[in-house]
Amino acid sequence: MNDTLVTLQGNVGGPVKLRRAGETVVASFRLGCTPRRYHRATDQWVDDETQWFTINAWRTLADHCEASLRRGDAVVVHGRLSLRTWIDANQVEQQTLDVQATHIGHDLSRGTSTFTRASRATEAPAPEAAPEAAAPDAAVVAA
Repeated sequence: MNDTLVTLQGNVGGPVKLRRAGETVVASFRLGCTPRRYHRATDQWVDDETQWFTINAWRTLADHCEASLRRGDAVVVHGRLSLRTWIDANQVEQQTLDVQATHIGHDLSRGTSTFTRASRATEAPAPEAAPEAAAPDAAVVAA
């Protein structure tokens, strides 16, 4: 595979929107990434232009994004980058950088978060404990 994999750090730019693609749920949101650069001449940190990406998450990751992410949250996103070209309502060609996310999480260098493990609906029940048929009696032999 020759996919372009990226890891982005930025802020959620709006609400997470859920949609269906056939039977599969997809979550989409915009991610704003603003690079900061140090300029020695002025001895200051300066924000560069914000770069915007459309993030798409599928299936369980989509559900978790919708439940966990809010506008302004600092997140880290890892996934496959693609350039999408489309025609807008004014018949002008536009281009969007999309990321098909495989991993998304809160950026803990910029705040705290609480993790809640999701239960799996399709998880098989735990097997019952086997009886201790071969266990010897609890007799202690004194030496």
